[in-house]
Amino acid sequence: MWETKFRRPDAGLKVQDGSIVAGYASIFGERDQGGDIVMPGAYAASLERLGVAGGRVRMLWQHDATQPIGVWDEVREDTRGLWVKGRLLTEVARGREAVALMEAGAVDGLSIGYRTVKAEKLPGGGRKLLELDLWEVSLVTFPMLSVARVAAKRAGFDNASARMMSTLAEGLEAARAALRE
Repeated sequence: MWETKFRRPDAGLKVQDGSIVAGYASIFGERDQGGDIVMPGAYAASLERLGVAGGRVRMLWQHDATQPIGVWDEVREDTRGLWVKGRLLTEVARGREAVALMEAGAVDGLSIGYRTVKAEKLPGGGRKLLELDLWEVSLVTFPMLSVARVAAKRAGFDNASARMMSTLAEGLEAARAALRE
């Protein structure tokens, strides 16, 4: 089964030298909105298999397999999480659009697409993800909801707007939980 996880990079995903992007696509030990926690080493076997086979993790636009927008030149685990660095292909229309959207701050999220290989259920819901088969890392508009609220605050929203964003996020979280059931 195909799954995705959204994450807004802590330092903000940046475009450098016109098309280079880098950031953390996943952070170990951090509970996401679905209640899952990715554990250190979860990507190791997948990255090793890809390396041996000469394959690579794909860079997609919004998890759309018909819209590759670049290449990940580095995908690695470190003590913090899954770090990626790659190039947006400006020869591709969507790649040019992604550069413009990122430079304007309209898109700044990363999201992983994967299949769960090994997981343990956590008390109270969610899973401890021990091994994942990583397929792709996408640039996305909407990062993990809890982080989106912090981003809204940093963007200078007033208190009323921040409360409205918080209420909207809570409603979306409730809807997602209802759909999972």
